[in-house]
Amino acid sequence: MRNLSGCWIPYASAVENIQYVVQCTRSDIAHTLSVTSRHHACAGEAHWSAVKTILKYLRRTNYMFLIYGRGELILEELVSFQSEDDYPKSQSNFVFKLNGGVVAWKSFKKATTTDSTTEAEYIAASEAAKEAVWKKTTSKSWL
Repeated sequence: MRNLSGCWIPYASAVENIQYVVQCTRSDIAHTLSVTSRHHACAGEAHWSAVKTILKYLRRTNYMFLIYGRGELILEELVSFQSEDDYPKSQSNFVFKLNGGVVAWKSFKKATTTDSTTEAEYIAASEAAKEAVWKKTTSKSWL
């Protein structure tokens, strides 16, 4: 990607590096990464500004960490029904927290187009339930 003055901007490289950080340690920016990574082919100045904001956030919060312990497993879910005019599919996010610390998360665009917010929430809840069952059967130690 090049800016208006013709200088090269490492947009794709920065997004890939942020993706590595999200996968390893920083689930709190998973949704933001999902949104910014959609613009690899047509990234502009606004997209680069958003990536720089993510990098600044990571730099300002690099001393923070998650603490895990025994406790109740909580599922938080967020569904955006047809949130973009040019892309009619819904965005879904869910996070599993154990004692306040994130143990699993997913942020994804649905493969199908839904007719209502309720239908979008139902599909997201189904995905979250599959994840919960898989986590429970493969790792009983965190419950």
